[in-house]
Order: sequence, then structure tokens, then C-alpha cells
Amino acid sequence: VLQSSNSLKASYEDWLLTYGLSISPFHLRWQTALFNRQFYSWGRWKPKFLYLWFSVGMAFGIVAMFGSVILLGKTLLQTLTQMLTEAPKAQNDRMLQVVVSVPSSGLCLRAVCKLIVLHENSPCSVVPGVNLPISQLTYFFSAILISGVIHEVGHGVAAIREQVRFNGFGIFIFIVYPGAFVDLFTTHLQLISPVQQLRIFCAGVWHNFVLGVASFMVLFLLPAILFPFYYTGVGALVTEVAEDSPANGPRGLFVGDLVTNLQDCPVYNVEDWNSCLGDISEKSQVGYCVSAATLQQLSFPARVYRRLDGTVECCSNNSLTDICFSYSNKLDSHLYACLPARKVIEASKVCRSNMDCHKDFTPSFCVTPSLENQTRLIRVKHPPHIDMLYVGHPMHLQYTVSLSSFVPRQNFLSIDLPVVIETFCKYLISLSGALAVINAVPCFALDGQWILNSFLEATLSSLIVEKQSRELVGFLILLAGSALLAANVALGLWMVTAR
Repeated sequence: VLQSSNSLKASYEDWLLTYGLSISPFHLRWQTALFNRQFYSWGRWKPKFLYLWFSVGMAFGIVAMFGSVILLGKTLLQTLTQMLTEAPKAQNDRMLQVVVSVPSSGLCLRAVCKLIVLHENSPCSVVPGVNLPISQLTYFFSAILISGVIHEVGHGVAAIREQVRFNGFGIFIFIVYPGAFVDLFTTHLQLISPVQQLRIFCAGVWHNFVLGVASFMVLFLLPAILFPFYYTGVGALVTEVAEDSPANGPRGLFVGDLVTNLQDCPVYNVEDWNSCLGDISEKSQVGYCVSAATLQQLSFPARVYRRLDGTVECCSNNSLTDICFSYSNKLDSHLYACLPARKVIEASKVCRSNMDCHKDFTPSFCVTPSLENQTRLIRVKHPPHIDMLYVGHPMHLQYTVSLSSFVPRQNFLSIDLPVVIETFCKYLISLSGALAVINAVPCFALDGQWILNSFLEATLSSLIVEKQSRELVGFLILLAGSALLAANVALGLWMVTAR
């Protein structure tokens, strides 16, 4: 609208030029020379160290270029196999899916927002607004922006180290995805040797790799880093309970509670919590030792009927405190009793059979909750509060309760700070690693294109004398790499929409 106005067009374009702004549909770009002095300071700091640093980065970039092709090829085969077979592979198979690809253009080097999601337990991908929690969008976009900035800082510092003129640094937003870029003098890039070019072109993926490793180290050493303020190994601290969580209620879990046991499974941290819930979900329901006298005293006559899945119910559907238990004696192996759950469980020992309950010659039975398939009765200990008795699918409890392994040493310390650091480090590891892998792919408009061209010039100039022939080889490889990446993107999106 402003550009179409005869009276405002000139002043509008002058304003954009003054502030280094460029605006087009779905794309906002800002470039500045404010940081040039800082970049030159970094690029001239300890030349020998920087030479070694970017030489190692060059070696990493070349290995990453070949490795990314193998990784994407393997991913493509896995996805095709999953599409063609009627029964998908087990969900614990590691799977890589490319779900977002935002191209860049222009003569200057740009960080391009590439997203690979590597899941160990699920083949689903992260797509903002589809299955990425809204509460974590800040982590997502901040990690993308920081990964892009670190990527471009690598290019800029390496270019100055190789005596290439640095014009400026900038940030852009494409639709909603943020990124960064550096503007280098193209003529200088073309005049330096292929090996020098490789140091510059590989610096971005190298810095992303280093950022991912640094984030992993912070995550790994977080208990030691936060030791003066938080202690670990004493349980899982509840940081949030969703409103619709089955753990909500007067005898449920509250923020600040410390979970120490799930059934007879001890919980020392969040990993134990997840592991215990996984074991409870996979194994059959545990029982509880109840003496014959107590069983006779607590039970009351009730009508027994079978559910659709074959399990037995013997309590009134309106009861909120009673549960149907099954047990066996020497004469009958299918006995049922409707019992008050809390009285049965709180003072009882966990068992798997009647043999586990024999003690002091007191006749006892191992009574097991008679529940529908996949439903479990779980006793959650969170002292000093009364135990929570949860009836439902264990995964519902896992998905609706957020916990932390870090317990504040002082009341004024935030229980959310360690969670924020942990979550942000995980996003940095994932997204910075993704940026390193994808940008190393020999594909048009990515760093891999320039890495490949410089690599071929450095290695094939003596074998293939004619420059046009080397360019043809490079073009064919780039064409194949672009097709491989495009196929992964297409199938990755198909997997998201199909599921």
C-alpha cells in the first residue's frame, strides 16, 4: 500500500533503507553494521587458535556432508518401509523426519531454518500449532533464533579470519520462523583458495555442532551446577498438574509435592517416575496381602457381572471408594469381593500371589483389583500427605503431571528454574543439531552446496582439469541431494498428516 502511494513511496523506502529493513510478503529482514566492529574483533583474536578451530570445523563439515546423505537415505528407506508394510515398526525405532524447510536466496550466506525431529519413542514430528505444546513455543522459537545466530557468527568470524570483507549481520522472520544471516563480499569469497572457502562454509554447521555439545554438557552437569541451590535424588517434585488431570482433587497431587514411590517402585527422579509408570503399564496389576479375617470383615455381598472385555465387576458403578478385587483360595480360584480400596491398600504388602502373603501363620490372600484392560490401580506416595490412589491408564498420569528432579534447598527458590533450563537445553540440542545436519546436505541454497563446490575444487582439480566438467559433477550431486531432501520433506509431512 505504501509503495503504491506516489506521495509516501519515496519517504517509506528511505525509512526502510535508513533502518536496514526489507519487507516482502511473509518475510521481514533487518540488516545492520552495528556489530561489524565486534565481528572484526572476534575474527582477529588469536589467529593460530582460530586457524586450528576452523580447520577442525572444516573436517567436521566435510564428514557431516557425507554423513547427512547417509542419514537422510536411511531415513527415507525407513519411512518407505513403514508406508509399504501393513504393520508399522515398533515405536521405539529411532526415526528421523524433516518437517519444515524454509529456503533462502541472495548472494550473502544465510542460516536457513531447517527442522529435523529425532524421536526415540515415537515416530511423530513436532509441528508448531499441531502437536507442539503452546506453552513451549517460546523455547522452540528462541532455540531456532539462537541456533541461527550462532551458525552465522561462525560464518562471519571465519570469513574475517580468511581476510574476506564483512558487510553486516542481520535477522529475518519467514512467516513465523526466525533466522539470521551475514552479508559477505562475494568477490573476496571467489578470490580465496578452495580450502579457505571450506573453512568459511563449514563454520556454520561446526558452530551448531559445538552449541549442541555445549547444551548437552550443561544438561548433563546440571545437578552439579545447581547443587548449591537444589538437591536431587530424593524424589520427583510436582511442578504442574493439568486441570483435566485425573491426579487433580483433594487427595490428589499438588504443586510442590514430592513423589517417592509408585506402588513398590522407588522414585528418586523424573526418569524413575517415567520408568516406573512404564513398568506398571507393561506388567500385570499387582495385588495386596489381606488377612482372611479382614477380608471377611470388609467385604459385602454384591452382584457379579462381566464387562465387554471379559473382566469382572462386582461393585456398584456409583461407588467412588470401593473397588472389585479378585482372589483365590484352595477351593476356588475365581472369587470376588467389593472392598473399600484405601482400607485394603494402605496397611497392606504388595504381592503377586498368595505365597507372597504367608507370614506368622495368619491365613492371608493376595487380592488383585479387577479392572478393565490397560487400567491400573496405582498407589502414589508423596509424604507427608496421604497416599494418592489412582485408577486409570498409567500414561494419562504421565502426560498430565509435570515433575522435576530438582528440589529447592530454600523456599524462596523457584521450582520452575531447573525445568526451564532443562527444557531449553533439550531444544537447543535438537534444533542446533538439526541445523547442522540439514545445512550440511549437498542441496541447492544450503551451506552444503558451497561446501560441495569448494570440496570438489580442492580435491578434483588435478583429476578433472576442465572447470565445466567439475561444475557438472557438482550439479549432478546437488540435484541428487536436493531430491533426497525433498523426498524426506514430502514423506515427513505425509507421516504427520496421515497420523
